[in-house]
Amino acid sequence: MIIDAAIYQHGKRREEPFRLEGAREACRADDTFAWIGLFEPDEAEFEAVRAEFDLHELAVEDAIHAHQRPKLERYDDTLLVVLKPARYVDPTEVIRLGEILLFIHDDFAVVVRHRQASRLVEVRKELERHPEDLAYGPGAVLLAVTDRVVDDYAKVLAGLEADIDELEDQVFSDDGDEDPTERIYKLKREVLQFHQATQPLLDPLERLARGRFEAIDPELREYFRDVLDHLTRVVDRISAIRDLLTSILEANLTQVSVRQNEDMRKISAWVAIAAVPTLLAGVWGMNFSDMPELSWAFGYPVALAAMASICLFLYRRFKASGWL
Repeated sequence: MIIDAAIYQHGKRREEPFRLEGAREACRADDTFAWIGLFEPDEAEFEAVRAEFDLHELAVEDAIHAHQRPKLERYDDTLLVVLKPARYVDPTEVIRLGEILLFIHDDFAVVVRHRQASRLVEVRKELERHPEDLAYGPGAVLLAVTDRVVDDYAKVLAGLEADIDELEDQVFSDDGDEDPTERIYKLKREVLQFHQATQPLLDPLERLARGRFEAIDPELREYFRDVLDHLTRVVDRISAIRDLLTSILEANLTQVSVRQNEDMRKISAWVAIAAVPTLLAGVWGMNFSDMPELSWAFGYPVALAAMASICLFLYRRFKASGWL
């Protein structure tokens, strides 16, 4: 459905209600363009937009079915830019990815959004408060949306890094009751998907910052370079997080192995201690007629005391060596 649509002239929104029919013709005036925002349009709804603005059929197919990787493609005089917005759901430690497709032309900016990973209402309101920016045309819309998406990446990174700090404390704490291996694996999977959503955007942004496109005012290139710089830092931090999660997983496996060795030593120590009375009791339990304790009143107390003394000696030795 169409969330919002308007025609802008000299950076200011026209007061009259927007009508899709005839919108392209209205954009023929100087410094005039249409900005249409759609959310998960169906085929019939988007067909009307395609027919009015003469969008390429392949681009329309991408817009309806989504599931595209970040990219920049050119269809005649129209640019198609695909972005992957993201937000971090902290309680479940999941990164929600959406998809934004922008059709950018001298006369229009058609923005198609899929899933609830981002809101663009604030972007439109912010641009409308600065008509001098909107005066740059549809390229300003592309810049503002891209900048918001990349800024949201930083919020996702902040959530990830906070949970990784918790993981480090959990792995290296003395309390080993809860195994964090599953949590580490799930975070690694989320980070991998996040990397796949951000890293491919580097090339489109570099092309926007360096290339020449009719729909992009040359003065906007330096701002695209700034967004590219922010995205580069995001991608570098994601790579560092992936490496850190791998190190945490290896450290956790090492901790598990150490704890298992400690458990085996404790078991072995207790088995050795228990073997002493078992051995002595087995010998005395053979019922020989000339066993010394049968003719001596203190025979059994002395035998029991010997067992206890040897067990106590072994316990102290194992305790001193760290086995218990």
